[in-house]
Amino acid sequence: MTTSVLVGTVEGLRRLGPAGGDSVEALAGHSVTGLARGADGSRWALVDGAAVWRADDGTWEPVATIDGPAATCLIVSGDDVYVGTAEAHVLRVRSRSVERLAGFEEADGRDGWYTPWGGPPDTRSLTAGNDGTLYANVHVGGILRSSDGGETWEPTIDIDTDVHQVLARAGSVVAPSAVGLATSDDGGDSWDVATDGLHATYLRAAAVAGDDVLVSASTGPAGQESAVYRRTGGRGRFERCRTGLPEWLTGNVDTGWLDAVGAHAAFGTADGTLFVSADAGRSWDTLAAGLPRLTAVAVVADPV
Repeated sequence: MTTSVLVGTVEGLRRLGPAGGDSVEALAGHSVTGLARGADGSRWALVDGAAVWRADDGTWEPVATIDGPAATCLIVSGDDVYVGTAEAHVLRVRSRSVERLAGFEEADGRDGWYTPWGGPPDTRSLTAGNDGTLYANVHVGGILRSSDGGETWEPTIDIDTDVHQVLARAGSVVAPSAVGLATSDDGGDSWDVATDGLHATYLRAAAVAGDDVLVSASTGPAGQESAVYRRTGGRGRFERCRTGLPEWLTGNVDTGWLDAVGAHAAFGTADGTLFVSADAGRSWDTLAAGLPRLTAVAVVADPV
């Protein structure tokens, strides 16, 4: 399998192939704030926080307009697209219509969601399990779960875990947080938090590369001493990724900036550098540098 990397930036979407080189696609001049893959090979993007776009053959077309608070993240699950927004809402895009999910508005514990700076919390990330269960990460509001297509939602983790992303893959759910990597093997009924091997426990992003879990870690929100780690089989000690990487990365590798398909992984940094790996994070190469300010990274399989 060969892969390319889609990089969302404040100046448009770039597609970088294995040999590097970039091209701004149809979204030039727009801020691309979220990326997602469909099971059918489609690619999806949030544009300017106000619209959902789709590409099936490299040509991007608008699908739906988002009114209200800015869109922050999206996933594709079955025939539907789910969009998270600022001020902690979840929308469902179906047949080009947009519906705010009332069940998310009524979720238990919503009154206790907060931010350290006193503003309204946001829906920071979304994911879907193999069985179609949806998970939404609110910052700061924990992880909510829906097993009925978004009609109803229930909390699953202590909100003070301060989760920054939720990612469901291969029967487990992982969640990088301010206190380490939270993992659930029972769909969110219970959680374990792992830190063994990390130089610091503040985690912003995660990806599943083959059987392994990759995470970004730093000493805090400002992103000092930032690094990427690999956890073999998703269990045991974290091993710091060093081959091909600098001693410390520039700033936090943020939510949505780390992604993988199979053993192919990629992440971006605050200074516009894009690193890629073809061996699940054991070694890395610099694919691009000096990119405009990053907003999202997605690894995609190239057509055969």
